[in-house]
This record gives sequence, structure tokens and C-alpha cells, in this order.
Amino acid sequence: QVQLVESGGGSVQAGGSLRLSCAASGRTFSNYPMAWFRQAPGKEREFVATMTWSGGNTYYADSVQGRFTIYRDNAKNSVSLQMTSLKPEDTAVYYCAADDIPHYYTAYSRLRLAVEYDYWGQGTQVTVSS
Repeated sequence: QVQLVESGGGSVQAGGSLRLSCAASGRTFSNYPMAWFRQAPGKEREFVATMTWSGGNTYYADSVQGRFTIYRDNAKNSVSLQMTSLKPEDTAVYYCAADDIPHYYTAYSRLRLAVEYDYWGQGTQVTVSS
């Protein structure tokens, strides 16, 4: 059984930093895209960042480009999100996600779509106060 478990959320003031981590178990995802999405109250889930495979290309939402960095750790079968210069509008529940299709069979244009991902974590709350 595949499980994704996020950690690292919390409350921070605007301008601060947080690092989210997501540990995968049940299978190895080194050749599969893994991503972060977020959902604010009353809004749809939105794409944040993705990495096509461990050591592969990274893509970011325009709203977080230059502030957030996605990392993969093969040995730990994990994906992390380093968030800096946080803004109140970054407040949301953050979810990690993993694709069931290897990156070499995946259309990269789809990697920003939630429907592309097959496995999801339970989410971790990030709250940024002004």
C-alpha cells in the first residue's frame, strides 16, 4: 500500500521560511514525477511545484517561482519543498503527490494538473500571518 506522509507545516510570519517534507512508502518513486499542490479555504487545489524524477527538471507556479524550491531525496524516497519569503497568500493546506506513470512516459504539459497524480498525502497546514 502506497502512503505519502507530509510534515513540516506550521505558522510563520510574512517573510519567514518553512520546509515541508513528504515521505513515500510502499514503492519507490525515483523515476516518477512528484509534486506539491496547495488548497486555500474556498479555493480549488492549485499546482505549486513538481520534479519529473530525482535529479530531473523542476517546474513551478508563477506565484512561487524564485521563492520555493522542490527537492527529491532518492535514498529517503521523499520530496521536500523549501519555502522562503512567505506571504499571507501562501496560506493553505499543502499536499504532496506522486504520479503512477514514469517520467519518460509522461507528457510534461500535464505535470501541473492535479488529475495527473495518483497518490496523495493527507496534507499539512501552512499559515502565514502579516
